[in-house]
Amino acid sequence: MTMIDLGPQTRIVARLAESVTDEQLTAATPCPGQAVRQLLGHLLMLSVAFRDAARKDLGTTTDTRPDTVPWDLGPGWREELPKALDELADAWRDPAAWTGDTRAGGVDLPGAVAGAVVADELVIHGWDLARATGRPYTPDPAALDSALAFLRAAADDPDRGNGGNGLFGPVVPVPPEAPLLDRAVGLSGRDPGWGQRGSA
Repeated sequence: MTMIDLGPQTRIVARLAESVTDEQLTAATPCPGQAVRQLLGHLLMLSVAFRDAARKDLGTTTDTRPDTVPWDLGPGWREELPKALDELADAWRDPAAWTGDTRAGGVDLPGAVAGAVVADELVIHGWDLARATGRPYTPDPAALDSALAFLRAAADDPDRGNGGNGLFGPVVPVPPEAPLLDRAVGLSGRDPGWGQRGSA
């Protein structure tokens, strides 16, 4: 797992979030059973959790499993989410974040693996948000490469599809010549054509 700068990808996600209208908050997303507002709430929660994981500041934010709390937004989310994304990127610029062990989602894991996990979350949930709101999306290449490597390694996980949040649903096959983003989306358990062929 190679250290990367998450800043370019967090800025992409922040711009997507900034463009979300109040009317779009109830729109469906590729995350099963989750509307845009729940997806944004999850992005806020994971940004704080992985910021603290990078800092090795372990406690409630890093110990809480994401499936045990509601994914939703508070009234100040438009200010809170970009701030949390900036802090997330800044925390992972410290080489110490990528060494030793840490915790996120109540799971102990090496720092480098946690960095790959958050890169994957940012890339895939960025795609979720863009597709749900009809926005163009080109992820940061370094973050996409990291996410794809992580997803390939997780492809044979026997527990995938049992987490309840759709991140590791059954792999959706895509052609071998498909773009890297489509391959990552398929490995995450999503249909790369979601929202383009009337799917929802």
